[in-house]
Amino acid sequence: MKYKSQKVTKKRLIWIAVVLAVCGGAAKYFWPATNAEAKSQVQTVTTFVVEQRDFPVIVDATGSTVASNIVDIRPQVTNVVAKVHIKEGQKVKAGDLLISLDDRADRANYEKAQASADDAQRQLVRAEELLRQQFVAQGAVDTARANAQAAQAAARAAQAALSYDNIRSPITGRAGIINVFPGALVQPGNTVSTSTTATTTTTQGAMVTITQLDPMNLQFTVPESALPALFAAQQAGQTPTVTFQMGDGKKREGKVFVIDNQVDQAIGAVKVKAVVDNADHTLIPGQFVRLQVQAGSFKDVLVVPSQAVVSNSRGEQVFVVDAENTVSLKVIKVQAQSQGFAVISGLNAGDKVVVEGKQNLRPNGKVKEASAKTDAKPEAKAEAHK
Repeated sequence: MKYKSQKVTKKRLIWIAVVLAVCGGAAKYFWPATNAEAKSQVQTVTTFVVEQRDFPVIVDATGSTVASNIVDIRPQVTNVVAKVHIKEGQKVKAGDLLISLDDRADRANYEKAQASADDAQRQLVRAEELLRQQFVAQGAVDTARANAQAAQAAARAAQAALSYDNIRSPITGRAGIINVFPGALVQPGNTVSTSTTATTTTTQGAMVTITQLDPMNLQFTVPESALPALFAAQQAGQTPTVTFQMGDGKKREGKVFVIDNQVDQAIGAVKVKAVVDNADHTLIPGQFVRLQVQAGSFKDVLVVPSQAVVSNSRGEQVFVVDAENTVSLKVIKVQAQSQGFAVISGLNAGDKVVVEGKQNLRPNGKVKEASAKTDAKPEAKAEAHK
């Protein structure tokens, strides 16, 4: 009996040893490595040495051309068009006569008012002469003077009404489509509209629109992050510039002249306007424009690739590699970004930061630099898809 018991015990010990061996292998296979083991794993990364240099801020933007001045020519009185002095698309100068209205009634009213004013002035002169001869009292002279002043005012009002019949251009520019013709009745206070029926075409509102084409304005938006560079350039007496190309392939340049006073929180951007020369009138309002904004530059700042910055709930951070190839996560502040690089603070010049391969990094992890033969591109692609 004792022999059988010892034999069974040996078999059980053998089976227990087999089970423990199998379970130990499975544990290594199915269970993750411990923290110590994870730390011992060396990851291949691409790094960048923090640079300290001047940093020009260039922002890509889209916008449209906007007229620097545009005026809808509308009548100020109800009258009939007598003559149109311009043609559609014609260049006009400030003060040029555009349209004449029938001025017969207004001219007659002006001549009548001027005659009354002249007569009232003569009556004032007689009254003053009679006062010197003591034939009339001072009150008669005062009445004559008031009548003369009222008559002169009436004459000036009639002259102003007469001037409304000669409509002149208030700006220099190009005339658009002419919406009135001789014989058409025009009146003030209408919206711009043209209606056509089977028998007539009726135009209300603007008789013609004059658009100033030179210079031309560009309106676009820039991200909020570009504002510090724009403001710094203005405070330093520099004028931010823009460059763009249109369909003709020619490169054009302009200057920023206004930055809006508020940020659109929905898109995190601010409106900006620039002015560009347009002497050849090849730019017209409403054209789509892709442009680059030279938003000034930062002097003697720290620069890293934008790809190195990790943004999360804790803010903006980067992985820094020390002399022993151990990484640590450092909090930084991004001042501006442009052309794939970022201006930062919180590090020192010469620090080494991880650019590619940081998606699986943990603080205190070990890394090695990717050599020319080491392919770190898959990690970079994974980082780009994040």
